[in-house]
Amino acid sequence: MVNQQRQPICGASWWWQWLPIMLLLAISQTTNATPPSNDDWWQRTVFYQIYPRSFMDSNGDGVGDLRGITSRLEHLKDAGIGATWLSPIFRSPMVDFGYDIADYTAIQPEYGTMEDFEALLAEAERLGIKIILDFVPNHTSDQCEWFRRSVAREHPYTDYYVWQDGRVDPNGNGTARLPPNNWQSVFYGSAWTLHPDRGQYYLHQFTAQQPDLNFRNPAVVEEMREVLRFWLRKGVAGFRIDAVNHLFEADGFPDEPETGTDRDPLSYGFTHHIYTKDLLEDYDMVYQWRALLDDWSREHGGDARIIMTEAYANITFTMKYYHAEEDDGDQPDGQPRAAAGSHMPFNFLLITDLNRDSSAQDFVYTIQKWLTYMPRVGATANWVLGNHDQPRVGTRYGAERIDAIHTLLLTLPGIAVTYYGEEIGMVDNPDAISSGGGDSVTGASDAFIVFSRDPERTPFQWDGTANAGFSSGPTTWLPVHPNYRELNLAAQRLAERSHYKTYQALVALRAHETFRKGSIQLVPYSSSVVVYVRELAEADTFVVVINLVAGERTVDLVAVFPKLSAELTVASSGSASCYRVGDIVQADKLIVGGYDGLVLRSVPLMSRAQRNLDGERHPTAASVWSAVKDAAVIASIIIALGSSYYGLRAPWQSVASGLAEGSLKK
Repeated sequence: MVNQQRQPICGASWWWQWLPIMLLLAISQTTNATPPSNDDWWQRTVFYQIYPRSFMDSNGDGVGDLRGITSRLEHLKDAGIGATWLSPIFRSPMVDFGYDIADYTAIQPEYGTMEDFEALLAEAERLGIKIILDFVPNHTSDQCEWFRRSVAREHPYTDYYVWQDGRVDPNGNGTARLPPNNWQSVFYGSAWTLHPDRGQYYLHQFTAQQPDLNFRNPAVVEEMREVLRFWLRKGVAGFRIDAVNHLFEADGFPDEPETGTDRDPLSYGFTHHIYTKDLLEDYDMVYQWRALLDDWSREHGGDARIIMTEAYANITFTMKYYHAEEDDGDQPDGQPRAAAGSHMPFNFLLITDLNRDSSAQDFVYTIQKWLTYMPRVGATANWVLGNHDQPRVGTRYGAERIDAIHTLLLTLPGIAVTYYGEEIGMVDNPDAISSGGGDSVTGASDAFIVFSRDPERTPFQWDGTANAGFSSGPTTWLPVHPNYRELNLAAQRLAERSHYKTYQALVALRAHETFRKGSIQLVPYSSSVVVYVRELAEADTFVVVINLVAGERTVDLVAVFPKLSAELTVASSGSASCYRVGDIVQADKLIVGGYDGLVLRSVPLMSRAQRNLDGERHPTAASVWSAVKDAAVIASIIIALGSSYYGLRAPWQSVASGLAEGSLKK
């Protein structure tokens, strides 16, 4: 009789032995976990954009230069930056401050010499910092030798650019010509300019001084490939590709359909740009450049050389830059292979979709949007918080939110990109607009006031001395922000707490394996508070809490994330926070100060269980309460498994029936 009573339980003993581990593993997963990365150098570093004219002036002419950058690379090392990309340093008339290139393989004289660049590379290598160059393939300057020869119809440059005859003016005398179609420039006006010497119109999707190259000409494609090889031979780690979604235009040059929302035929918003932007050939060119860089890395050794792509496009189009859907290349297993593309198709959603008025729901939706659309395999997320074309973080989100927004940037999964000066909380200088030394692209009209990019390009604020320590000269190319005496790097390095020290600590914290490889689960706790958990099996769990408003908020994290321990440790806090690193807080009644961004550390569930087994003979009330909550979660899962999973039904039933029989027979 006794053997019969025990037999059902013995038959299920394997399940009982493994049940705790199975349940712990089950509840440690999140449904929206991101796949683990390959952990290559570019996936685990922070990228930093330097605008050369404004970073550091070494010779007192008021313009930043290469020697100035070299002299300040120690700052990047101190901040924990692993790679920097330089806005264009090539020879240029500077109509668009370097984005109008006259010679792709020569240094702009006011920035220095090729020897200066090589010295910069050497110092960066010594410090362990990668150098990425800005590559501008869509267009050249009209001062480029290629364009001059194309105007003259010299072989082989005749078709290096996009040339078209004009249309006959129906209201003219038969000889007058109109632009070939209704395409507009991004910077307003027709995208076509008649060149009197050649007698044809040339295409320029940006300024008239930036003629578009003809990428349907194989010779142009090879010229651009050789430019990449030239700088790879110098030792750069990769390229940021400018305006990549403008490379190709539709054959036949048809008129683009009108939007119906902008009635000005010279405005970029007048038409839908279906024939001049986001064509399939744009993606294929990126795949070709990626193949070139991968081949170079295989042949020459060393770390991977990378591509970062700039394309202001909808998210579906942007995701195509990661890799092709499939490729018919031969594979050992006979399966198609996707052609690799951009390592980092720039994610501008934190710039374009969010601002100081955004709610917690907006933040969660925007972040999840990228993670949802991103390919599941062969892709790493990236987050761009600012650049030379957009207002600074403190201007867009409000200076009071700078630390909180950096907490967001540096704790999300994937790659973080920082624009120079953001680490100390620089803000736009509106006085730069009227200085007369800056943005010539937008001109001096009312549009200049609205669209000028000068306010976010002002000199870096190194210290409280004249010109913020940027230049020893009497003037600077753009005026330094007048707040530099209070807001500068030197002062923030000396202060006990500052924007810079918060940023620096966050960069160091994101090196933790949970931030590099862990999953993320985001929740809008309320309209003003964003919370998310970063988890990795057998590693520390982190919770990020961001308060978007001025008032204090009380948050019950346990109600959102039941696996958390009752007590959490502050791992990072804002420079104005009431919390310090190391403080202990209660997970179920956390008080978050106005505009604060907190990173809290929790001991992983498996580690807590093991710790209790190893020696916690007298558990505290907090650990007992934590164990009770964990048990409740486990019980819930047992019930769910028992009622929902057909494959596990028999073992659970056998256990239950055995227990029941034993009870009855007793």
